[in-house]
Amino acid sequence: MNESVFDPQAQIGNPDLKIIASLERLSEGFRVLLWEKAKILGISPIQIQILVFIQFHSDEKCKVSYLAQEFCLTKPTVSEAVKSLEQKGLIVRQTEITDTRSHTIHLTEAGKWVVAQAAGFANPMLSSIAEIPSAEKGVLLEQLLGVIAKLQQAGIISMQRMCFSCRFYQRNGEGHFCRFLHKSLDNSELRLDCGEYEAAG
Repeated sequence: MNESVFDPQAQIGNPDLKIIASLERLSEGFRVLLWEKAKILGISPIQIQILVFIQFHSDEKCKVSYLAQEFCLTKPTVSEAVKSLEQKGLIVRQTEITDTRSHTIHLTEAGKWVVAQAAGFANPMLSSIAEIPSAEKGVLLEQLLGVIAKLQQAGIISMQRMCFSCRFYQRNGEGHFCRFLHKSLDNSELRLDCGEYEAAG
């Protein structure tokens, strides 16, 4: 039988299992904070995530099909969440001029107010990260992005708009280089969600 990441005995002497279990604990903290904010605002966690995403991303990403890919959900699930947000007056759908079957989602003023209340739901985690020395943060970020890239390649998580899967990125010896910005990047400058991202290959 395969050993479980969550078996404390299996974790002894196995840092790989302990790292995965630690990431799961962090994920649990994220879910708790999201649920607490959702209860206060009277909307579901995924509805909060959709609203926050729309606030900070371009129109071409604010469509049901893109949101389904972003959050690894089915289109019907996202459509239902969007319909509920529309009924609550938090979003409006605008028909594309070139394709009347396609809609871009925009926040209403009420939706922007909800985002202002909700967008910082994960901020309580920042104080713990702030205690890590700056040089170590860069190393940690680089390693986490590497793990995310591997999970993306394996099809476990959706496409990430990050340096490691971008056509402008290249490894520069032991460092990193962005051909869009025409500059070398320190590991702390690597991006997880880049507005200039274009998928490689």
